[in-house]
Amino acid sequence: MNRSATHIHVVTEFVLLGFPGCWEIQIFLFSFFLVVYVLTLLGNGTIICAVRWEPRLHTPMYFLLGNFAFLEIWYASSTVPNVLANILSKTKAISFSGCFLQFYFFFSLGTTECLFLAVMAYDRYLAICHPLHYPTVMTGKLCRTLVSLCWLTEFLGYPIPIFLISQLPFCGSNIIDHFLCDMDPLMALSCAPAPITELIFYTQSSLVLFFTIMYILRSYILLLRAVFLVPSAAGRRKAFSTCGSHLAVVSLFYGTVMVMYVSPTYGIPTLMQKILTLVYSIMTPLFNPLIYSLRNKDMKLALRNILFRMRISQNS
Repeated sequence: MNRSATHIHVVTEFVLLGFPGCWEIQIFLFSFFLVVYVLTLLGNGTIICAVRWEPRLHTPMYFLLGNFAFLEIWYASSTVPNVLANILSKTKAISFSGCFLQFYFFFSLGTTECLFLAVMAYDRYLAICHPLHYPTVMTGKLCRTLVSLCWLTEFLGYPIPIFLISQLPFCGSNIIDHFLCDMDPLMALSCAPAPITELIFYTQSSLVLFFTIMYILRSYILLLRAVFLVPSAAGRRKAFSTCGSHLAVVSLFYGTVMVMYVSPTYGIPTLMQKILTLVYSIMTPLFNPLIYSLRNKDMKLALRNILFRMRISQNS
């Protein structure tokens, strides 16, 4: 009995295999992820600066967009720096606590993104379906409250289930065939089944995904119905332009997340699971600023004004 007890929690670190390949492939992947990360920081940082410095963007929609860009920086930062370090590492090891810390931030920030997308859908629904009530309902105070709730709800919602997972006995293999610490690979390494812990975790994640996507779809069905009733073609184009960018982000993020966490992953090859995770965790934060800035006239004009002011300040 004592001998078996000594073999519990002997795993002190995990090995993240990442994307296997020769040294040339590893250098290519390192360069690719580094460029994506730098562009993600620059793109989302530019949106934050534009919202902060351009008076015409001091509206609820752009306040939410600025906070969403801030979230995307942290979401990418929860995985990419570790991926870069892992590629250069010979051991590809991550400490036990470091693995679960990444797991916590990755899921908390990802779920916060779901809530942000739902809040942004609510904002667009109010602006287009109830334009007369929009200024009185979507006040600065309500925006700040909604943003605070998005951050607090999920950062306070995941510590308990992830702590329970970390207390499971990991006494066998410590090799994770992924580039980050995720739920399925960690549960596969546990020496003891934990159906209740798994049920709590997946129920919580599924409920957030289900209710946010259903609310977003409902909002956009009502919104599109209102857009078709707009008498002017110019008004319809403006509404479609504003909402199209949001729908593109929603489709990209939810499409890949639903495949990973709602459909059973045991039938999906490991490489495909890595690619899907790569899309919603690393590529989506890169695409979001491009989608929002290129499809939005106000954002493009604000960026031009900021660049113009920077040139003037440099010349003076």
